[in-house]
Amino acid sequence: MGILEKISEIEKEISRTQKNKATEYHLGLLKAKLAKYRSQLLEPSKKSEKGEGFDVLKSGDARIALIGFPSVGKSTLLSTLTKTESEAASYEFTTLTCIPGVIEYNGANIQLLDLPGIIEGAAQGKGRGRQVIAVARTADLVLMMLDATKKDVHKELLEKELESVGIRLNKRKPNIYFKLKKGGGLSFNSTCPLTKVDEKLVQMILHEYKMFNAEVLFREDCSADELIDVICANRVYLPCVYVYNKIDQISIEEVDRIAHQENSVVVSCNMKLNLDYLLLSLWEYLNLIRVYTKKPGQPPDFSDGLILRKGVSVEHVCHAIHRTLAQDFKYALVWGTSTKYSPQRVGASHIMHDEDVIQIVKK
Repeated sequence: MGILEKISEIEKEISRTQKNKATEYHLGLLKAKLAKYRSQLLEPSKKSEKGEGFDVLKSGDARIALIGFPSVGKSTLLSTLTKTESEAASYEFTTLTCIPGVIEYNGANIQLLDLPGIIEGAAQGKGRGRQVIAVARTADLVLMMLDATKKDVHKELLEKELESVGIRLNKRKPNIYFKLKKGGGLSFNSTCPLTKVDEKLVQMILHEYKMFNAEVLFREDCSADELIDVICANRVYLPCVYVYNKIDQISIEEVDRIAHQENSVVVSCNMKLNLDYLLLSLWEYLNLIRVYTKKPGQPPDFSDGLILRKGVSVEHVCHAIHRTLAQDFKYALVWGTSTKYSPQRVGASHIMHDEDVIQIVKK
C-alpha cells in the first residue's frame, strides 16, 4: 500500500468518524498519522533524482505568490500590474512555468510570481502542484485569485490543498512550547484550562511520532491539529488576500457581499476596476513602510526612500543604510508621526513609522 492510498484511507476514516468525547483520542491519532504521511509525501525520497522546480531568485523588497485555479485571470493581473507579459488566453493551463514580475509601488519593488494554475490534488503532485506550492512557501504574502462567478468552491479547495502541505493562511503560530528531552518521559503543563486536548491525547500523538521524552506547555487552548503543527515544525504562516476577479459578470449585490468578506478584494482585470485599491491592500498586508534619510544642512531625499517592515527601530535603519553605521551611531533626529515633536532626538531603539525622515549623527 503506497503513501497516497494510506492518506486516502485515513481521510475516509476521519470523515466517517463521528466527532464526540469518545472518539477524540482516535481522531487525534488519525490526524497525527495523516500529517506524518503528508510530510513523507512532500519530502522526496533519498534515492530519487532531484525534482525539477521553479528556480526564481528572490528579489525586491517583498515577494507575493499569485495562486489560483486555471483560467481565473492570474496572467492578466500580472500583465496589468507589472511590465511583464504573461501569456493570457481563455483556455486552461496557458501558464506552464513560474513567471516573475515586479510591481513598482510607493518606491518599493514587489516581486509578483504568477504560478501555474493549481488543480485539485496538487499536494499529491498533480499538475506541477508540488513545485507551485514549494514556491508559495517562500513568499511573504499569498494572493489567491478567485472567480467571482463561482461562489466559494474554489476558495475552499485551494485552502484545503495549501493546508495539506503545511501552509496556514491568515493564522498565527499556536502558542505551545515544545522541546524534546534526552529522558524523563513527558512533562505536560498548561497555563489555561484546556477543552480540546488532555495529557493522554498529547502522549498518544507524541508516541505516533516516536517521541517519548518531551516538554509540552500549552499557553492557550489549542486543538490536536495545532499541536501536530508545532511537533512537525515545518509549517509556514502567511497572510493571504483573496482577490475576486470578473466582478463585471455578477450583480452589484453579490459584489457588495464579497467585498465585505474578511481579507477580500473585488477586481475586474479586463475592465481594470479597483486595481488601485488592490495595490493599497497589498502594501498594508506586507507591512511595508518608507523611511527617508536626510543629510545635515540639506533637505530630505524623497526620491529614494528605504523600504522596511513595520515595527523596525532606528538600529535597523542604520543596518539598512550601511552595516558599519550602527557601531558609530550616537543619536538620530527624526521628523514624522513616530515622534512627539519634530525633530526629536532619539536612540537606537526608537520605532519608526511610515514616511518618517531620519538624520543620523555619528560619534
